[in-house]
Amino acid sequence: MSPALDKDYIMAKLGVITDGISREFEQALIVMNEFGLTQAELQFLWDKEVGDLTDAQLDRTQQLVAAHGVEVSCISRHVFGGLALGDLTPSSPAYREHLAALGRCIDMAQMLGCGLARIMAFRKEMILFGSNGAEQWNVARGAWDKLRELVSSAVQLAEDRGITLVVETGNNAMITSAWLGRKLIDEIGSDRLKLLWDPANSLYCAETPYPDGYQALRGALGHIHLKDVAVDIPRATVACKQLGTGDMGPYLPRIAAALKADGYAGSISLESVYRPPGGGFEDGFRASLPVLQEIFA
Repeated sequence: MSPALDKDYIMAKLGVITDGISREFEQALIVMNEFGLTQAELQFLWDKEVGDLTDAQLDRTQQLVAAHGVEVSCISRHVFGGLALGDLTPSSPAYREHLAALGRCIDMAQMLGCGLARIMAFRKEMILFGSNGAEQWNVARGAWDKLRELVSSAVQLAEDRGITLVVETGNNAMITSAWLGRKLIDEIGSDRLKLLWDPANSLYCAETPYPDGYQALRGALGHIHLKDVAVDIPRATVACKQLGTGDMGPYLPRIAAALKADGYAGSISLESVYRPPGGGFEDGFRASLPVLQEIFA
């Protein structure tokens, strides 16, 4: 049964992935202050991805965060994003390079008083499990076990450093759904691994955000990305939409009510990837944010 819908809603903290407004970090923070947002998720700042910033840029980041009175909700590099599992092992140079970048992101998170760092889930293998012959002919045999092994090494780093990793549901990743994310988290069995739920991404792998996705992630949720899209899977097409006007629209009030009922007090980042005709991404942010605040604030 769905939680009762009311206007009191939840106590989640609202924010944005800042480069969805601008990669000029101070401009993004000025716009955040304009709308009273408190949670800055950092992904690309100026000319670099987090984990690659110079010492001077890190110092400037710290100064700007303090000057604008925001909190950093998550350090969001695309760690492990796009890596094919193939013959990858914990000692492979490509894997070690990504793990080192994660270490730099953890350094940045701790400098900024942030408790979360994002990881991605490698490159997608379409069929991970099967039976009645599918396990021989269709399944990417061993892919799930290798994913668990490689993520476990990253989680061990997080445990050693005292930070929590959030693995994102990505539409081109091994973890495409809340169900798969929850399975991975349960099998690894560490409190230092949670789910970064992007329900719009999971729509592209046909997972219904509510109730299916939400019920799967209960107890494992660490962070949320919200955006809206129109999905056409047979044509391999997605169009970004103003929040509330795409395929996510009908689910947003139900998700908000469920989060409130469950006492979710973490952060929700608007992933500002909508660009209106003739406009820019900041214009898309300004169009979508009032909907986020109306439903989730």
